[in-house]
Amino acid sequence: MVRSLLLSCFVLLLNNYNTAQTKDLLSSAEQKALQVPFELNNNRTATYEEAIDFYKTLAEASPFLQLKEYGTSDSGMPLHLAVLSKDQDFNPVSIRKKGKQILMINNAIHAGEPCGVDASMMILKNYLSQPELQSYLEHTVLLFIPIYNIGGALNRNNSTRANQNGPANYGFRANARNLDLNRDFIKCDSKNAQTFNQIFTEWRPDVFIDNHTSNGADYQYTITLIATQHNRLDSNLAAFMNQTLLPKLYQDMQEGGWEMTPYVFSRNTPDEGIAGFLDLARYSSGYAALFNTISFMPETHMLKPFKDRVQSTYQFMDCMIKTMHQERKALQAARHAAIQNTKTKNTFELNWALDTTEKDLLLFKGYEAKYKPSEVSGQDRLYYDRDAPYEKEIPFFNTYKPTLSVEKPVAYIVPQAYTQVIDRLKWNGVELSRLSKDQILEVELYRIGDFKNREAYEGHYLHYNTQVEKIEMHWKYRKGDYIVYVNQEENRYIVETLEPQAPDAFFSWNFFDGILMQKEYFSPYVFEDLAAKYLREDPELKAKFEQRKKEDQAFAKSAYDQLAFIYKNSRHYEPTHRIYPVGRMIKNVNIETYK
Repeated sequence: MVRSLLLSCFVLLLNNYNTAQTKDLLSSAEQKALQVPFELNNNRTATYEEAIDFYKTLAEASPFLQLKEYGTSDSGMPLHLAVLSKDQDFNPVSIRKKGKQILMINNAIHAGEPCGVDASMMILKNYLSQPELQSYLEHTVLLFIPIYNIGGALNRNNSTRANQNGPANYGFRANARNLDLNRDFIKCDSKNAQTFNQIFTEWRPDVFIDNHTSNGADYQYTITLIATQHNRLDSNLAAFMNQTLLPKLYQDMQEGGWEMTPYVFSRNTPDEGIAGFLDLARYSSGYAALFNTISFMPETHMLKPFKDRVQSTYQFMDCMIKTMHQERKALQAARHAAIQNTKTKNTFELNWALDTTEKDLLLFKGYEAKYKPSEVSGQDRLYYDRDAPYEKEIPFFNTYKPTLSVEKPVAYIVPQAYTQVIDRLKWNGVELSRLSKDQILEVELYRIGDFKNREAYEGHYLHYNTQVEKIEMHWKYRKGDYIVYVNQEENRYIVETLEPQAPDAFFSWNFFDGILMQKEYFSPYVFEDLAAKYLREDPELKAKFEQRKKEDQAFAKSAYDQLAFIYKNSRHYEPTHRIYPVGRMIKNVNIETYK
């Protein structure tokens, strides 16, 4: 009943938006039906069902909007994508050929941070019904994911965000599998992320917004902003973002009544300085950067009223739409140059570290950080005194320097056994070929050395600080194994996932852990005689063995370790132990392949 009323009155609104009497044509009941739940109660966010019903109604009412269903999510429900196209072209290939740009907006990746859900519903309705806004859509197509974390949205409660100021009820941070979806863009454990990869690949937006709410320090701003870490972007895009896009957004937000500051990422308190956030590829903005998409995570502040958080999020999206309209040619030129550079450059950075020697001064509006005795522990506790606001310059560290880089190979060769890796490459648009026959190829392989593990992190034991040794050898690959040539728009995704030392490589996320465990061993009482024989016949091995005993007392006292040393230096030791199986083809040789 409510939906049919909403549909009928919205059709009426669309049919009459050119008349000055539009409001007079709608009864008070019809005007109420047009409103999103937030507009009726500014401390309420739409439920999943309300949000999807709203989008369906608008899509049925307007020929300019399509609501598409994609794949599935861990909740068992499909992801929805709303496409607003002024010329009613809903094909991304055709849209690109027309020279149009695409803005993609993602909501409720953390379902307890729903500002974008309600703000997107309102901005979509307004851009459909207000003719003065539609000129900004002449060259821009808008994409909205109404609610990404469906399972989290369905897990609705009023208590898990202990320090958040509204709304009255909201979703849960994790999804139906208890995964944080903003750590899942590379490993893709969730069906949500698997589907998202395919949506993103199909549409390849120029700009991507992922709406959030932050916790942490208190300050005067309602909204802060994580922009793609500029040192991780192609230089063409970084220059456009820093010199044109960000200054315009900050200016427009301030003029619109929602002054904004960079995300408050501080070691202690903001007045001691804040740092830019290193958005690795596991995060939404870092993932988008792999494909030369400029990305933003608006972070509204948890302590500010929900109504202000929603309105500031609305303002940011509105500013972005208008700025993209104004700067379309410059954005497209920067992105085109970045894509071409990605296809042809030889060196790729894999990891970065904050450069504390480089800093800017940022005019910041905060509250004085003070300490007082805790009623709980009796020890000093931090608090921010809202009766003591300040405005002063603070250090802003926003330069990251590369700490690890690699020369790309001609191609990677991925054994077909690693189907999870192959699936992810395909989901992200990587072009693959397959060997037509068994053959021995000259490749570089990595031997995995030392690495560390992060315990129980998002369903994995994430490897980091991985050390590798490069080995040139001839290796046998099988018919049907995959060749990934590194001459594609997707080169950054290819390199950052297939180089095992990268922080978000498939190796780091445990996709190749089978190689880390030795599968064949020896029986000491049997191998004793063979070991003695090898030492007698191999003077070089004998010398290495004796030197090791001199240098390592524990080794000298362990009969098993000594046998193991000889075993690992013999023909019996399995050749695949700790050998990363993805080959780097370093010469461009003619190989028979098929698709």
